[in-house]
Amino acid sequence: MHGLLPALKRGFKRWIGWRRLGIAASVFIIAFAVTTLVRTLKGIDTGVILTALTEIPRANIGLAAICVFFAFCTLTFYDFFALRTIGKKHVPYRIAALSSFTSYSIGHNIGATVFTGGAIRFRIYSDYGLNAIDVAKICFLSGLTFWLGNIFVLSIGMAIHPDAASYMDQLPSSINRLIALGGLASIGAYLVWLCMGEKRRELGQKGWKVVLPSAPLTLVQILIGVVDLGFCATAMYLLMPANPPIDFLSLAVVFILATLLGFASHAPGSIGVFDAAMLVALPEFGREQLLATLLVFRILYFVIPFGLAISIMGARELWMNVVEPWQERRRLAEACAQANLPKQVAAMERERSLRQAAKR
Repeated sequence: MHGLLPALKRGFKRWIGWRRLGIAASVFIIAFAVTTLVRTLKGIDTGVILTALTEIPRANIGLAAICVFFAFCTLTFYDFFALRTIGKKHVPYRIAALSSFTSYSIGHNIGATVFTGGAIRFRIYSDYGLNAIDVAKICFLSGLTFWLGNIFVLSIGMAIHPDAASYMDQLPSSINRLIALGGLASIGAYLVWLCMGEKRRELGQKGWKVVLPSAPLTLVQILIGVVDLGFCATAMYLLMPANPPIDFLSLAVVFILATLLGFASHAPGSIGVFDAAMLVALPEFGREQLLATLLVFRILYFVIPFGLAISIMGARELWMNVVEPWQERRRLAEACAQANLPKQVAAMERERSLRQAAKR
C-alpha cells in the first residue's frame, strides 16, 4: 500500500499530468455546454428574440452599461493591488489599469486567459523593468483576488438561497448550503492562517517566491473582488425580464456559477458555456427573453471592452514602434544640424573675408 500511492503519482505525472487533465476538463465542459445549448435552443423563434430586445428598457441598458464601466474600473485594482504586494511601487496606477483592462478583455475573449493575459501583461510591464517571474506573481495574486471574491459572494448567496444553484449543480438545497458554509469556513481558516506570521505567508522557493498579503490586506483583496462581481451581477440583473420576478442574490449565485464554468472552460468569451449555464439555471424565464438579455450583456461586457482594448493596444504599439522612433530620428537630425551650424557659419565668414580681401 505504501508503494502503491507513489507509483500512482509517478504514473499520473508520466501518462496524464495536470496539463492534459486541464485540457480534457476544458474540452468536456465545452462539449457538454454546446450540446446542452443546442438542445435548449431547439424551436427558438428569432422574431421573438428581436421583439424581446426592443422590450428591454433603454434606461436599464444605460444603467447596465454604467455598472459594466464601474466593474472594469474596479478590475484595474487587481493588478494595482498585486504590484504593491510584490513591492513594485514604481509602476504607476495608469499602467496597472492599462494592463489589467487589456489583459482581461483580450484574454477572456480570445480564450486561455492565463497565457494570453500573461503575455499582454509581460508586454506592458517589461517596459518598467519587470521580468517573467514578476508577471507570474501578478497573475497569481490577481487570480487569488478573483477566486476569493467569487467564493465569498457565492458562499453567502448559496447559504441564503441554496436552491438557486440546484438547477445547475443538480444537488439538494441542504448540500448546497453545506458547500456554502464550507466556503465561508475556508475563507475564515485562510484569514486565521495568514495571522500566524509572515513566514507562513511565503510561497515558492529560490527565484520564485511571493509573500501573500496580510489578513487585513486580504480583506481589502476580497472587497475588490466583491465590488467587481457586484457591479457585474447588477448589470445582468438590470437587463433581466421583469416577469417572473427574481431576487438579486439568487441571480448573483447563478451568474457567478455560470461565470466560473465559462472561466474553467477557457472558451473564447465563455461563448456557449456561460449562455448554456444561464439558460439551464433559469428555466422559469422564456428562452427568447433570456437570450435577448444575454445578447445585450455580452455586447456590453465582452464585445465593447474587447474592441476598446484592441484599439488601445494597437494605438500603443503604433505610438511606441512607429511614432516615437520617428520623433527620435527627427530630434537627432535637428541636433546634428544645430551642431554643424557653427562650422557652416565659419566657412561662410571665411569665404566672405577672402572675397573682400581680393577686392582690395
